[in-house]
Amino acid sequence: MKDAALAEILATVRKELAQKTKPAGALDRIDDLVLQVARAQHSAQPQVMPATALVFAADHGISRDGVSAYPREVTAQMVLNIAAGGAAVCTFAQACGANVQVYDVGVDAPAFDAPVHDVKIARGTQNIRHQAAMTENELAQALQVGHAALHDALKHGAKSVVIGEMGIGNTASASALAAALLQDQAALLVGPGTGVVGSALEAKIQAVQQALDRVGPTTDAHALLRELGGFEIAAMAGVCLAAVEAKCPVIVDGFISSVAAMCAAAIDANVANQLIWGHRSEEPGHDRVLAHMNARPILDLQMRLGEGSGAVLALPVLHAACVMCAQMATFASAAVSNREESA
Repeated sequence: MKDAALAEILATVRKELAQKTKPAGALDRIDDLVLQVARAQHSAQPQVMPATALVFAADHGISRDGVSAYPREVTAQMVLNIAAGGAAVCTFAQACGANVQVYDVGVDAPAFDAPVHDVKIARGTQNIRHQAAMTENELAQALQVGHAALHDALKHGAKSVVIGEMGIGNTASASALAAALLQDQAALLVGPGTGVVGSALEAKIQAVQQALDRVGPTTDAHALLRELGGFEIAAMAGVCLAAVEAKCPVIVDGFISSVAAMCAAAIDANVANQLIWGHRSEEPGHDRVLAHMNARPILDLQMRLGEGSGAVLALPVLHAACVMCAQMATFASAAVSNREESA
């Protein structure tokens, strides 16, 4: 019954788009984006604004093994920067009319005095080379953080959310998760992250492969999140899972948030209908994840920053698409002859 209702909604939107004053197919992917939002919201009046960027921060045990070009302390420092409005995601969000909310899910620091949501589960995960990243209870808490964050954004008027992250070492964790889910070797997924190159990159690849070898061959996404994930990655997966029932579009950022979305979709196939892919990251593993998800990102700006920054930049395109659907004249309303009618 729900599928029939959604099919009727999408048929209505397609009919409306076909009546706009433009040659058939002239707006190509813009029409597709309208339909994506309509599908996610189950609405014939799709809209993405107001939007909230949910940025989750946490530290990783594997960061102590030199898998990042930056020290572990940078996670806490960047949380303060985001909270103060100084990070790229904040400036982009201000320019695009979005709101930013930052969540401390597992930063290795005391609670912040700044306007940060204190939902700390632990001060970082365990080192995935040697043991599971988190306990089953900790994973449940992280997923619940994402669920609660989504509903809080909706309660405050958001029509869509962006998922983003901050965490030194989280490209290693995301690479391990993606490699496990895709049944690939670490070398095919691990990239420079914050700028790791040369022998340091080789060491990062080896560390991720050791984590994969420890876990063994499994594609159980829930188990893999517990074994290899980060608290912020699990929280983003929780947002995606909660978005199904909430009928909320989730604009996915780069490699790390895409891995979180892939995990969520592996747990619940319905998640795929809620996802809109904001941009293509330069992190090499992202292409493999996008291909697996049959995803077409809106932007390709050669970014690899994280924070939700690329997805926020995609918001104006999505917003313009939805406004076009709502406000662009039809052939009838504008008294413009339709080629098909005049043929």
